[in-house]
Amino acid sequence: MMKKSIRLLFYLGFSLSLFSQSKNPLVTKNAEAQKIWVDSIFNTLSLEEKIGQLFMVQAYSNKDEKHQKDIENLITQYHIGNLIFMQGTPEKQAVLTNIYQAKSKVPLLIGFDGEWGLDMRLKKTYRFPWNMTLGAVQNNWLLFETGKHIGNHCKRLGIHINFAPVVDVNTNPKNPIIGNRSFGENKENVTQKSLFFTKGMQSRNVLACGKHFPGHGDTATDSHYKLPFLNFSKQRLDSVEMYPYKTLFENGLASVMTAHLNIPSLEPEQNLPTSLSKNAVTNLLKNELNFKGLVITDGLNMKGASNYATSADVNLAALKAGNDLLLIPQDIIASIDKIKRAVLDNDYTIEELNTSVKKVLKAKYWAGLDNYKPIEVNGIVADLNTVEDNVLHRKLIKNALTVVKNDIELLPIKNLEQQKIAYIKLGDASNDAFVTMLQNYTKVDVISDENLDVLLRKLDTYNLVVIGYHKSNKNPWKDYVFSNKQLVWLQEIARQKKVILDVFASPYSLLQLKSITNIDAILVSYQNSSIAQELSAQLLFGAIESKGKLPVSIAPYFSEGFGIETKSLERLSYGMPEEVHMSSKKLALIDKMADTILSEKMAPGFQILVAKKGTVVFNKSFGYFSEKKQQKVTNNSIYDVASLTKILATLPLVMKAEEEEKLYLSSTLGELLPEFKNSNKDTITVKEMLSHVARLEAWIPFYTATQDSITKKNSPEFYRTKPSKKYNIQVAKNVYLLSSYKDSIYKQIKNIDQRDKPGYKYSDLGYYLFKDFLEKSYQKPLNTLVDSMFYQSLGMYRTSYLPLEKFKKSEIVPSEKDTYFRNQTLQGHVHDMGAAMQGGVGGHAGLFANANDIAKLMQLYLQNGFYGGKQFLREETISKFNQRYFEGDKVRRGLGFDKPQLDPEVKNTCGCVSDQSFGHSGFTGTYTWADPKSEIIYVFLSNRTFPTMENTGLIKHDMRTKIQQIIQDADLE
Repeated sequence: MMKKSIRLLFYLGFSLSLFSQSKNPLVTKNAEAQKIWVDSIFNTLSLEEKIGQLFMVQAYSNKDEKHQKDIENLITQYHIGNLIFMQGTPEKQAVLTNIYQAKSKVPLLIGFDGEWGLDMRLKKTYRFPWNMTLGAVQNNWLLFETGKHIGNHCKRLGIHINFAPVVDVNTNPKNPIIGNRSFGENKENVTQKSLFFTKGMQSRNVLACGKHFPGHGDTATDSHYKLPFLNFSKQRLDSVEMYPYKTLFENGLASVMTAHLNIPSLEPEQNLPTSLSKNAVTNLLKNELNFKGLVITDGLNMKGASNYATSADVNLAALKAGNDLLLIPQDIIASIDKIKRAVLDNDYTIEELNTSVKKVLKAKYWAGLDNYKPIEVNGIVADLNTVEDNVLHRKLIKNALTVVKNDIELLPIKNLEQQKIAYIKLGDASNDAFVTMLQNYTKVDVISDENLDVLLRKLDTYNLVVIGYHKSNKNPWKDYVFSNKQLVWLQEIARQKKVILDVFASPYSLLQLKSITNIDAILVSYQNSSIAQELSAQLLFGAIESKGKLPVSIAPYFSEGFGIETKSLERLSYGMPEEVHMSSKKLALIDKMADTILSEKMAPGFQILVAKKGTVVFNKSFGYFSEKKQQKVTNNSIYDVASLTKILATLPLVMKAEEEEKLYLSSTLGELLPEFKNSNKDTITVKEMLSHVARLEAWIPFYTATQDSITKKNSPEFYRTKPSKKYNIQVAKNVYLLSSYKDSIYKQIKNIDQRDKPGYKYSDLGYYLFKDFLEKSYQKPLNTLVDSMFYQSLGMYRTSYLPLEKFKKSEIVPSEKDTYFRNQTLQGHVHDMGAAMQGGVGGHAGLFANANDIAKLMQLYLQNGFYGGKQFLREETISKFNQRYFEGDKVRRGLGFDKPQLDPEVKNTCGCVSDQSFGHSGFTGTYTWADPKSEIIYVFLSNRTFPTMENTGLIKHDMRTKIQQIIQDADLE
């Protein structure tokens, strides 16, 4: 409580200092030093040099040497004092900025139009979400961070003023030029978002510029091509369009951009743009609203202004109207001459000129140009694309995603065992990230067809359809309109199936829907970025919550500010290491370790997954299926996990049986399986078997008893190449074992002597017996039991016994070239001989999975039996099984779970995990570990046994635990 109070006081104090009023935003804290510097520059300027300070000329970093020479000439011959950079690359812009600054007598004020970041103009730079997306975010401090990050990028590239934020209140859905560039239609929301963004950017000493004054939000015309007409009263403008500016002016907005608009209530002269109107700029903006910052025109190359008169006349008119800076002026030389004549003729007074020049110089001092330093070009691209930028971007999207319809509480998707899900794409843009992420959670089939009737027939067996509407994310002006065909298809599918519609486009696209009655759930994801796709899929499955609110109204369905909050089901989410206080840089050392494993041929390929606090932060695949390097391992590739089967299949079922009182930890084998009554194993307990202190032998090579003792070949007495009633246990391809041999396996276990020496010895045999008990108790095969009780609900659809029954062979990684028993390459048939002789379903081995699925069950353990909105196991059950009961005997094992080593010489972990941690390893080169203290999960899957099990380099060099050490070192908490 104390920490929360201190945090609240900190933020309260911070916000009061942040949003304090400022009469003149261009005056710095050290006003006297600023005045001295400004005067020292100003007093050296000729009339021509003063005039040059009022021009901000368009410069490119992707043009030829002639363009560069032209800009240099404007600087040296015509004293141009400001540049706005347009298209190009950051490296070239940095080089050119340094060149241009060196040519200029007065440091140049460098401008940029980067509303959502430098990516708006420059390649290889960062883009944040459009303003419409940010308008859905309810945490305004994230807008402060956005402004701050963009400010950092500007500062790094030598940019001093960024023409952002867009302050337009977009009340017209048909607005062709603002739309997604606006924070929305609510003037309060626009005001707050603009304020926090402005303060963030200006905290980095980069001037913000509110635009487009007095307001471009309710227009149906693009001022780039034609002068928009707004027939609004001044009262309306004051209450809506100009509303945000008042708050921004009171809180230090450094500059304002005047728009090219035809507003008769402000300027009676017909077709005179507000940007050239003294009534709009001087009388209203500067006098009535008392704005003391820098006043800048919108681009003077735009038809909304340039159609009014000649370029020189337009530029002079803009200055006479009260603008301080001419943005992208045309016909510069003629304009300079015209302005000079106007000053000499007192048509544009020297006082007006001097005032604007001093404001420009104040802005330069404010931006740090009194201490100008050239830009360091090295490393600039990396500095403009940081991990921290990505973390913030993800936070913004998480907070923006907006559920607007959820009639039957379809979201988040629950009870995966009851769902058969299809995905259908509408729209013409990429959907790859969305589909990939959906398929991280459960089986989702992509269905498509050119014919609607055929498509509907393909959907017959599905009970839930996710429809993604994907439109271009290239820029905010891109078309977002549904085609008539798409509207028809959407309605027809929704009429027949439960449908979730996910809109990766402007929320205004929903205005086209004639009805939403049959659409069960609608999620507005705003943009079709890969981040939006990934996070929206996570929201659908309840890995993250829905927090966003619509920034615009969608009549007649949804009002502005509407949004349905959904809760987390505590499924795994997928994100970046820094989101959970881990280091990407340190985790990257895993890749180097992976290179060593591959180069030293310790395994042909492998998967590595790392999760912390329920977020998967590393999930990569390396290498190939085999030494032939013909097929790469992917995250969907399926591995034989060997003894991980014990804690991934048998153990959760044993836990469930213990909860249901089908067995107790004190239960004896004779009580569980009556045929063991009065045997030498009669009195061993469940607790002893799970802890590996039951004096059982490590294993029995059952297969050797079915081979000729001399030739070592499989005896025809026991095997056939084709199945029959008598030979129906499939051991491998074209290898079928005598059906009755299952009884022989249990008889051998029953009759084998117990070890004389008491204490710990790892053994598979107990898990044969658990399998037998569970199948008899539940009257179902082990594989069916664990699938129905756990895997289906968990979405572990890439986890299975007998994988060839569910997956293509090409999806399954081979485990060995067997030359001693099955005499074939094992691919889809279990490597363990004993499990194979049980038909591929063993309590100790036989399971196949990918790393992602294993992480789900490990996360269930970390979450005390809860996952996906369901309590699978009780918290006390997890606690009971995750502890040692024979520690005094130096037994490191818990019940089923392996635990960290007690003997420093035994390296079953890195030695860097807590004593609360647990996991297991597998013979084929698999490993998984979870630590409740750090909340880290680690999964390593490989086929180190390929081509033969003699390949022990992975074990000999402790590679799995060395990677575990890297993971622990990457944890910053």
